[in-house]
Amino acid sequence: MLDLTKKVFGDIMTQEIIGSEPVITEIKIKFENELKKLEKNLETISKENLENLLEQQKISQKHVNTRPGAMALNQSKIQMFNHYNEMYLKKIDEKFTTF
Repeated sequence: MLDLTKKVFGDIMTQEIIGSEPVITEIKIKFENELKKLEKNLETISKENLENLLEQQKISQKHVNTRPGAMALNQSKIQMFNHYNEMYLKKIDEKFTTF
């Protein structure tokens, strides 16, 4: 069973991505704000925590993208999640180069 309250991108939960609420314009603003917070948090994270974070973010991506009935869901919000998640994963990878 899919955990709709699982936080998959900062404070954004699964239900916000696959549900009808919030609308696409509102979730875009949430993604932008969460990305800024997540990037800011990368400034002080340890290498070990960074490795764990990378793994957890990949798990979250799989969680959102592999579920029953996925084609019937709002694809534009799922695509938006994937877009912002990829940007975040790149920032995490960039942070590895500073260690």
